[in-house]
Amino acid sequence: EPLGFVKLLEWFFSIFAFATCGSYTGEFRLSVECANKSESDLSIDVEFSYPFRLHQVYFDVPACKGHETEKVFLVGDYSSSAEFFVTIAVFAFLYSLAAAVVYVFMQDKYRENNRGPMIDFVVTAVFTFMWLVSSCAWAKGLSDVKMATDPDKVIEGMKVCEEKANTCKEIREAITSGLNTSVVFGFLNLVLWLGNLWFIFK
Repeated sequence: EPLGFVKLLEWFFSIFAFATCGSYTGEFRLSVECANKSESDLSIDVEFSYPFRLHQVYFDVPACKGHETEKVFLVGDYSSSAEFFVTIAVFAFLYSLAAAVVYVFMQDKYRENNRGPMIDFVVTAVFTFMWLVSSCAWAKGLSDVKMATDPDKVIEGMKVCEEKANTCKEIREAITSGLNTSVVFGFLNLVLWLGNLWFIFK
């Protein structure tokens, strides 16, 4: 039954969509070298994770005034697009699982009066649209997250780095390949649900 098989594919890919985004934790590293070397910190690790409320993430850097430190906050809140994407993926996962069970075990009931395919068509159309909106929103959100967690951008906003005598450097960028994958799975799900509309319509 192609409908059941497509639903199982949707179920499978929706797991990857919410898992790759919802379980993400990233880290970048930078260094602050003060004019007085003893005040420097050459390995500052900054960790951030889903749902990307970056304005709540802070880290301590040397102020290069004695042994004082100052707090630096990241900029931006990208939780709305990330949470929207994960929510759609979770609901898609639940619906495709339920629909697959109906296709496999209650085929006669599903075909009865044509109501089953009609309801399925409408729900699938809604999910197709939601995948489009949430994937586009998250692709934009991810682009902003990458910008906000770029060590060079973070350094630009640090007061201690404005002093000519101090040297601030990026040591390591965050690895975001898992998040890139989540966007790919989002659009893959869009194609799958769009294809599913054709099978239901047939």
